[in-house]
Formats: sequence, C-alpha cells, structure tokens
Amino acid sequence: MQVTSLLDRQTSDHTHDHQHDKDCTSCGHDHEHTVVHLTQTLVGLILIINAFVVEWFFDKGTMVANFSAMLGAIILGYPIIWTSIKDIRKGSLTINELVGIAVLAAFSSGDYKTAGLVAFFMLLGEIIETRTAAGARASIESLIKLTPTKARRLQGQREEEVAASDLKMGDIIRVRPGDNVAADGIILLGQGSFNQANITGESLPIDKKPGDEVFAGTINLTGVLEIRVNRAGTDTTLGRVRDLILAAEKTKLPIMRIVDQYMVYYTPLVLVMGALVWAFTHDLERVISVLVVACPCAFILATPTAMVAALSSAARLGILIKNVGDIEAAARINAFVFDKTGTLTTGKLAVSRLAPLNGVSPAELLHLAASAEKYSNHPTAKALADLAGEAGVSLAEPKDFEETAGRGIKAIVDGHNVIIGRAAWLRDNGIAEDLSKSVDLNETEGFSLIYIARGSEYIGWIGLRDQTRPEAKEALTALLQTGVRRIAMVSGDRQPVAARVAKEIGCEEVVAECLPQNKVEFVQALKARGYRVAVVGDGVNDAPALAAGDIGIAMGAAGSEVAIHSATIALMNSDLRRLPFLVKLSRSTRTVINQNFLFGVFFIIGGLTLAAFGYVNPVVAAIMHNLGSLIVVFNSARLVRHGEELEPFHSGSGQLTKPVPAKHLTPQAV
Repeated sequence: MQVTSLLDRQTSDHTHDHQHDKDCTSCGHDHEHTVVHLTQTLVGLILIINAFVVEWFFDKGTMVANFSAMLGAIILGYPIIWTSIKDIRKGSLTINELVGIAVLAAFSSGDYKTAGLVAFFMLLGEIIETRTAAGARASIESLIKLTPTKARRLQGQREEEVAASDLKMGDIIRVRPGDNVAADGIILLGQGSFNQANITGESLPIDKKPGDEVFAGTINLTGVLEIRVNRAGTDTTLGRVRDLILAAEKTKLPIMRIVDQYMVYYTPLVLVMGALVWAFTHDLERVISVLVVACPCAFILATPTAMVAALSSAARLGILIKNVGDIEAAARINAFVFDKTGTLTTGKLAVSRLAPLNGVSPAELLHLAASAEKYSNHPTAKALADLAGEAGVSLAEPKDFEETAGRGIKAIVDGHNVIIGRAAWLRDNGIAEDLSKSVDLNETEGFSLIYIARGSEYIGWIGLRDQTRPEAKEALTALLQTGVRRIAMVSGDRQPVAARVAKEIGCEEVVAECLPQNKVEFVQALKARGYRVAVVGDGVNDAPALAAGDIGIAMGAAGSEVAIHSATIALMNSDLRRLPFLVKLSRSTRTVINQNFLFGVFFIIGGLTLAAFGYVNPVVAAIMHNLGSLIVVFNSARLVRHGEELEPFHSGSGQLTKPVPAKHLTPQAV
C-alpha cells in the first residue's frame, strides 16, 4: 500500500513545526490524516481470533463467531476503505483500492475472517514501515541534548550561569572537569584532556592547552579551563553537523513500489472482466466468483508477510531495522563505508603493551601504575584499572595523590614516590634518562604512551590504544564473499592511526583526517559512480554520512543517539558479523517476495479463468482465496529461521573473563 496513504500521513506533522508555520503552504504534504491506532488494530485482531476459537470449540457458535469476525473486519477494514474512498475522490487509483476491493469482496461473500485478516496484515505492514518516521527531527533533538543548555560565563572575576543560547562571540566561559563545552572557542587559561570523538572521530582523548581550539558538544575530562567563545549556537561545528543531517535527509527519494504503479490498471481491469462475464453469461454466480477470486490477497500479502518474518529474524540477532524498505535496499548494496572509532574499533582505551625495565616484573609495573592512577578520571586510569582487575593484580591505596591535567600524576604507593605520565612530566620531576630509547612503538599510529618512575628510577612504560574489534576482519571478509565490491574506511583520526587499523582488519581503502562534510562527500562520490552504499558508524560525526548513504547502519550499543536516529538500522550488540547476515537476509527476503508475487500472479490468472468459465463457484473461490493466502504466509515464514546458526542477541554480554594470575602476567600476554 502507498506509504503516504495510511499511517505515514500521521507523521507528516512531525517533520514540520506548525507553531512557526501554521499555514504550512510550502511543505507539500497531504494534511488529511487517516488515523490508524495500534490499539484499534489489536482489538480487531482479537475479534478475528475469537471468531476462529468460537467456531473451533463450539458447535453452535457459528452466529457468535460470524458476529465477532464481522466486527473485527469492520474495525480493521474501515481505515483501508475510507482511505480508498478519499483516493478515488482525488482521482487516483492505487493499491489502496485493490486492498479495499479484496476486503469488500471477502466481506460481501460472508467470509468476515478473511476480510479481517487481509486488513490486519496490511495495517501491520504499514505500522512497521512508518513506526520511526521523522528521523531527521529525532536527530536534531538528540543533537540539541549534546550541547548543555547552561554555561558559566565570566564577568570580570564573577561567574554567572547563563543559557548557552545567550552566548555571543567574545564571551569568556569556564568549563570544569566533566562538563560538556557549550560553544566553540579558544582556551585562554588552563589545560585539559578532551573526548572529542563525537565531532572529529579521534579515538584517544586530546590534551589541550592555551591557544588550542575546542568544540561545542565535546567533553572536558580533566582540568578547569577558561575559554573565549568564537562560535555559538547554530554556527558551531555541532550546529553545522545538524545542518548536514537535514540536507542529506532531503536528498533521499521515496521508495517506488512497482505494485502501486500498476494497481491503477488492475482495479478497472477486474471490473471490466466482471462486466464481460455478466454480458456473455448473465450468470451472477460467475460474476461473484470472479470478484472473489480476483481479490489479490496472496498478491497483497506477498511483501508484508515476508517483511514481518525478516524483521523477526533480524530482531532475534539484535538487528533493529527501523525503515522496513531497507530490507529490500540491503540486497542491492555493493559498497560499505565504515567509520573507524567505535565501529571497527571498540572506542575505548585499552592497554596494549607493558614494558618493564631494570628488573621490574610486568605485574609489579601494572600494580604501581594502576595504584598511582586509582583516583584519576582520565581514560588511561580506567584502562589500567580494567587490566589489573582482569589479571588479578591487587591495587594499593595511593597517598599524597597529585594530578596535573594533561601531564601526569604523582603519588606514594607502597612507600615509594611514583611518578607516571608523559615524558616531559618525568623530566620535570628529575628523571634525566632518555625515555624514548626503550620505546618500540610509534605514537603517531594511535598509541598513547605513559612512563613510570619509582623514586628517581625509570622502571618502564605502558602503551595504550583503541583496539580493533576482534570480529572486524572476519566480518569484512564475509562481506566480500557475499559479493560486496568495495569496502572503505573513513576516519577523522590521523593517517598513521587509520592505516594501522586498516592493516589489522584487512581493509585496503582508507581515507583519514575527515571532517563530517568530507565523509558525506566521499559517500556521494561513490553513489555518483553507481555504487549502492551502506554507511556504518556510531558518532555524531558519522550522522550526516549515515543519512547520505543508501542505507545507514548505526552501532547501537556504543553509538550516539544521533547516529542511531540518522540511520535506519542499528546493531544493538555492535557485532559486525551481523552485517553479512543482514545482506544475506535481505537477498533471501527479496527472493521470497518475488516468489510470492509470481505465485500471486499465476494464482489470480488461473482463478479468474476457472471462475469465468464456471468451474469455480463462490464458495470454492473463497476456499481458493484462503489457500493462496496461506501458501504465501507459509512461504514467507521460512525467513524466520534464517540466522539460527548464529548466536542470538542477549541484552547482557553473557561473557566472563577469567582473571590472569599476576605470576603469569607477561608483556606478551598483555
């Protein structure tokens, strides 16, 4: 059925703010809404089910069963019939009228249960298809949530809390640890570590000092800073990302359904055939048989039943498909564009190397470092604590804890003065040794290095990085095996970092140091060359590209709400192995739909022929009609079993990590 004819008409007001444009003369939407509530649909279905139950278990319950089925058919069929009438008034004939004829023909023949079931399946398909309309507006609302509504503006030495929307260029604001930055600006005073992966895609926190630029929506992890505002409101980087989302959403064309294109001819054709049968035979029974058997229930159920089965199969594996049309679209995808941070990588800092020196054991180095960092909020401290917990290394209580934002930490652990942080921090605290001599990692490839000294002795270093997802390489290989011709990784991170990750996962095409608009341009360039593009991402900076792709897939477990709203598919457990399954499921769904359509065509042609020549009476026609519908439903139900060989999605991780005893902890193990 036409999306705009039924439930989707309810959603048109979500994409326009009628408080600001009450006339809405330019929106171009039909504002006659056919309101179909989920409760109404469920009540109708219950009445139909009740009719079957009464008929099966009570020999004298035929009248009650018929009355229940009739009420259910009226409740379910009313919105379809009413929409068909309005379409006819406008001079258009679509599949709505086809469904209306199917419902009316079944109803007029007394087969109320069939009439109700046909209407229910069509409404169910429409409910699923239009459940999450107005995705662009949801993206905007989520973007607004990222930016704080309040800011601490400085007036001389006095601090006052003001609305972020009141900030102007040149204002000085104070940002404390844990605060979201309210506007783009330049740091005047203070140092801090910023998580700006949502904007730039950089996987590691960025240490910033006076003179560096900060972006609205990023998070200040450490340090108190004073920032001079140079862009506020819609002019910020976050605001420009929002505008890109809207622009990309507008470029999406509605999916044209071939069935709708030809229904304008089918309805008059059936009526003409009925008139011809009457003209040649004057047999009203034959005419009724023609109308009943011509009700294209099997034809109409071909798509929605397959879609419901496919959605069930996908949901079992944690794949949330918000736009049902993407089930069909995924079958034609031949290019995948991946974001790096949080998509192909975990997006969390983790220890990759322990390098103890001067006779210190790996467990001892980890113990001293994690204990010294115990009270720090820096991501490095969390990574060290996580590894210590996994390895079973106990932590001591640090004394005289002192943290300098962006530089390092000093604390007393087990009676020893421990200094941990960047190389410059150790040099400032009297460690004159050349620390870089012992390092065999390249920081430009995305490694973050911290150095540790005990007393005046340099005892080793620790390397941390954003780790690639363990299943990423397997998933990309499987995508290529399904026939995907091009896989690319685009990232806002530095070129060496992106190149390292690409090498680890086997991705040959890499584009690094991309801003959100660069990602959109890359996707649009692929589409211009004839590729059907799926974009996979998780952050705010991915949202415009997700909207610009033929389909957008968001990493739901760790992704931002903006990305999830901009995409139409979300991987709720962030398992990339679901992507090859999605492509295979999409192709199977398309095959089943084609089978259903083909069966429906031959079924109608055969049934019309038999009815016209008097071989089928109305009762047999109704039986054939139900049989055809059941065949289509059972054929579609095969899709439910797809993916049974894969592990079902559970809301909990369901995985336990066995601690590694400290005595077995080696640099190689880490």
